Amino acid sequence: QVQLVESGGGLVQPGESLVLSCSVSGFKLNDYAIAWFRQTPGKGREAVSCITTRDGRASYDDSVKDRFSISAGNAENTVDLHMSNLKIEDTGVYYCARNLLAKYREDSTWWRPCGPVVDYDQWGQGTQVTVSS
Repeated sequence: QVQLVESGGGLVQPGESLVLSCSVSGFKLNDYAIAWFRQTPGKGREAVSCITTRDGRASYDDSVKDRFSISAGNAENTVDLHMSNLKIEDTGVYYCARNLLAKYREDSTWWRPCGPVVDYDQWGQGTQVTVSS
């Protein structure tokens, strides 16, 4: 059974840090791209970062670049999102998701590793991050 479970959310003040963790089971992490999405009222679900753990390549939304870092976690079958210098506008429910359409090609590159929401077939339940003074 495929599962993704997020943890690590909480209430922090602006400028502080948090680490979110996505624990996956039921599939090989290296065979898929994994993304973190943020959902806020009125803005829908937007991708903040994604990674292909097979080669460690990552990408970030401009709003979090230089503040967030995504990586394979120290625990097996996990993907972590390290968030630093958090801002009030980072508040939201954070979801990790598996990209069904991303494909690892024979030339060792990925096809569409960080696609839109519709590319993702499995989602976690979400974890709340609140940044408030």
